[in-house]
Amino acid sequence: MDSAEIVSHIPRLRRYARALAGDSHRADDLVQDTLERALAKFHLWRRGSDMRAWMFSIMHNVFVNQLKKRREFALDEFTEAGLESAPRSDPLELRDLDAALRRLPAEQREVLLLVGLEQLSYAEASHALGVPVGTVMSRLSRARERLHALMSGSGGATNLKVVK
Repeated sequence: MDSAEIVSHIPRLRRYARALAGDSHRADDLVQDTLERALAKFHLWRRGSDMRAWMFSIMHNVFVNQLKKRREFALDEFTEAGLESAPRSDPLELRDLDAALRRLPAEQREVLLLVGLEQLSYAEASHALGVPVGTVMSRLSRARERLHALMSGSGGATNLKVVK
C-alpha cells in the first residue's frame, strides 16, 4: 500500500468534506471515517484505477450513511471550504453563491462540487456517486442552469413543456 498517495488526497477530501458537512468538525470526522474505511477496504481498490475517485466514492457513501442517521443536510461553510483558491470576489457575491448552492437539490449540488470544485471528470464523478455518466451530465446541466437562474435573480423558475 502506498500511504503517501493516500495522504496526498487528504486536502481535497477535507475541502469536499467541508462543503458537504457544513462545518469543520463534522468535516474532520467525515475525512477520518473515510480514511478509516479506505484503509480497511484497501484490498478492494483496483491497482491502476484512480485512487482519488475511489476515495471520493467512499466519502460520498459514508456521508450518505451519516445523513440517513441524522436526517439533515447543511452547507454553511462552502465559501470558506471550497473557494480559498478562487480569485478574491465581492463578499456579497460569495454569500449569494453560498445561498444559491444551498437551494440546489443535494444530487445536483454533489455533482457540481465534484466536477466544478474538485475537477473530477464525468467518469470519475460517476464512479464516486455510483450513477451513470449520463446522470452526472444531466444533473450537472440542471445544476448549472438552476444556479445561473438563482444568481441572476430570476428565482430559478424553469420553463416546463406540456407533453400530451
